Amino acid sequence: MKTSNASLLISTAVSATTLLGAPSAYAQQAQGTRNSLTLEEVIVTAQKRQEALQDVAQSVTVLTNATLERQQADNLQDYLALIPGLSMEGSTRGVSRITLRGINTGGVASTVGVYVDEVPFGSSSGLANGAILAGDFDTFDMARLEVLRGPQGTLYGASSLGGVMKFVTNPPQTESFEGKAQVAMEDVAGGDLSYSASSFVNIPLSERFALRATGFYRLDGGFVDSIGNNPIPSLVDPDINIVQGTLDEDNVNELKTYGGRVSALFNASDMLSVRVTALLQNIATAGSDTIETDRATLEPLYGDRVASLYHHEPTDLRYRIYSATVDWDLGPVSLLSSTSYATFQEDLQRDEARGFGGILAPFVTLLYGDDVTRPLSAILRQTTGTDKFTQELRLSSPEAETFEWMVGAYYTREKSRIDPQDFFAVEAGTDTIATDVPKLVEVSLRSEFEEYAGFANVTWHITPRFDVTVGGRASHNSQFADQFLDATAILGGEPDVPPRASSDEDVTTWSFAPRFELNDDVSIYGRVATGYRPGGPNVLPNDAPPGTPRTYDSDSLTSYEVGLKGSWLENRLSLDVATYFLDWEDVQLFATINDTGVNANGGTAESKGVELSAAAVLTEGLTVRLTGAYTDSYLTQDTDPVVGGLDGDQLPFVPELTLNLDVDYEWPVFTDATAYVGASVRSVRDQVADFAIRNDDGSQREIPSYEVIDLRAGLLAGRWTLELYVKNVDDEIGRTSLFGDPGTFPNDALASGMIRPRTIGLSASFGF
Repeated sequence: MKTSNASLLISTAVSATTLLGAPSAYAQQAQGTRNSLTLEEVIVTAQKRQEALQDVAQSVTVLTNATLERQQADNLQDYLALIPGLSMEGSTRGVSRITLRGINTGGVASTVGVYVDEVPFGSSSGLANGAILAGDFDTFDMARLEVLRGPQGTLYGASSLGGVMKFVTNPPQTESFEGKAQVAMEDVAGGDLSYSASSFVNIPLSERFALRATGFYRLDGGFVDSIGNNPIPSLVDPDINIVQGTLDEDNVNELKTYGGRVSALFNASDMLSVRVTALLQNIATAGSDTIETDRATLEPLYGDRVASLYHHEPTDLRYRIYSATVDWDLGPVSLLSSTSYATFQEDLQRDEARGFGGILAPFVTLLYGDDVTRPLSAILRQTTGTDKFTQELRLSSPEAETFEWMVGAYYTREKSRIDPQDFFAVEAGTDTIATDVPKLVEVSLRSEFEEYAGFANVTWHITPRFDVTVGGRASHNSQFADQFLDATAILGGEPDVPPRASSDEDVTTWSFAPRFELNDDVSIYGRVATGYRPGGPNVLPNDAPPGTPRTYDSDSLTSYEVGLKGSWLENRLSLDVATYFLDWEDVQLFATINDTGVNANGGTAESKGVELSAAAVLTEGLTVRLTGAYTDSYLTQDTDPVVGGLDGDQLPFVPELTLNLDVDYEWPVFTDATAYVGASVRSVRDQVADFAIRNDDGSQREIPSYEVIDLRAGLLAGRWTLELYVKNVDDEIGRTSLFGDPGTFPNDALASGMIRPRTIGLSASFGF
């Protein structure tokens, strides 16, 4: 039995309305008073120094805490409508592939970097399923979410081909005591009730020292039902019903998200500060948001949101981040040190009744005789994890009228594991392991990734209105991996222990960005930049034929971008528009070479498009925002046949067109209160499934377009906030994934992930 690492893949105190991605934001002031005729400036750290969004020469979207709360957005699926160019594939919270600007062909390593403050999260390698395990952090008491589109190889390094998603937490502050408590209840169509409770408190212990603590708990009721279905007989002996019984339950996809953050700030002097933070978050899902659909029409089978499960499919995720940041103003330069240790672990169980279960009977009978003739089934249990240490040092000049610079050094060491990945025989209709049948298959993969990098970024203000920013980064990574495979219970023989696999690689990235201010409020820019994903080793079986590649190379992407940012009418109208072309080479893909599954470099792809964010204050209290993206991404070479991509194919799960229209109106009521109403309409159109899922004529399988309407209303009275909202008013079935080989599911169905059904919610908060 030949295998490789690739075979392991399983696949509000203050309320505000914020301009999404444009250079400024419309903000309501606390306590019911507001400046309702202007848009507020947004400060970001996209280029690792604080600066106005208007001055950043690249496409950036910023979602403030107030926007996230007003939109009831607390997870990756909620951000899709708010961030132009962002797409996602997945059906289980925390088990998602996110992409920006269409950079998605599958593969095992991520194309979007995820950060929490200064801390990179998740695996940088292709050996730990990082592509489908993007960090999905709860946003309660987050300061903002910054999304940088286009490659960020200079400042952020590996695995930022498509861009970077950066969660910025609120730091402790020494000025005053403050806090907030929030509770909410939701009713989801066809499902169970949902509840949440969140709170934070900021405690200044002295003029120099402060603590901030945040906690949250969310229970999202399930809405997918599992129904009884026909048993799956043995593929060899139809008289042996090896899989018998099904999971017949309602609302099998209940979800719990809970955790918190604790942060301490010590201002040793006016020039030196130290911040230490611990973040802990758990995501526990009882099952995925997957339903079964007709293969021809993609309409839901069995009349509703239904799956045919034989066993439970829980997934438990645990995020842990511990970090320390030292910020020291040395006068002529500033020194920033960021040290972090982060861990990630996923424990899952998957229903293998349709896979292993269907071929289990003949093996059991052959190996153990007629003593084991009762119905049996099969499950998979797997643990995936990454422990990651990082250290970054940066020296930067103060803000200057002529010349600004930054130099830095970066080090990371991560240890990852898919250990164990076990297939068990279980009693049919239960999750109870059959104690008299040995473990069917056991696989483990342990790997290590180490990287050193140095980088520099320089901005030259050639004139008061014209500046040029140039950056570069040189990095070196080394990796190794060890694999163990024991399939003796089925195949006999001895366990397979391949030799250790290793790789080394040097990569250089760069960026060049000129920017010109047409006037004080409007600027145009250009940007050429590169990014990459690290290559790595392939763990090959002992009998792998000569010539089977033992390593694969990094892939690289070059981006060409032109954009405009501006505000008009005394800051009542703002616009951010960007157009781009991305050239992607040596794309990392799964391949079969010499009958052995490996990670390999699979050709080229391109993406081009336009992104738009605009906002206008039409009259006092009335704000309209429009965001959207047109993305044309496609292969320019065939992939390996095992992937199934053809030259000219559209890249999967990347909508060609997304649009989101937001309208909010606020007005004073009583003497010290403000009321608001709002609506959002988003459209997701023209996306396709994975390369392997095609129509009978060979064309790519289109995923139905959909529109979603959200409504909201609220009252802000002093420290109290009361909000009523309805999400997905029309109860649309928007697809987030599509998979299933013929015969995998009963009635030859396809499985499809879906967005959350119509949800009616009520939220109340109190600031103190």
